[in-house]
Amino acid sequence: MRKREIVQRIAQELGCPTARAAAALEAVLTAVKAALQQGEPIRLRRFGTLHIRTTRARLGRNPKTGAAAAIPARRVVRFSAGQRFTQAMAGSTNPGSGRRPR
Repeated sequence: MRKREIVQRIAQELGCPTARAAAALEAVLTAVKAALQQGEPIRLRRFGTLHIRTTRARLGRNPKTGAAAAIPARRVVRFSAGQRFTQAMAGSTNPGSGRRPR
């Protein structure tokens, strides 16, 4: 799915012009980027969490030549799916209240 398709779905769902839906999506994406750049996790209840993780520097290999190559440490975005989202993707018919059974 592309950004344009998401904008069209938002506009259809809200019954608003696509320009307004595009502006709303752009505002959300800007806020998410800014929060992640500051190291702040994004928690969307019943959906999941976006957070920054730092990978360590390591030694890798060039697959063509086999030569050693240093891979520097870097920051990467990770997504952890929420329980209800995971259940929905697994095709669960009854996601329940999100609580664990006793």
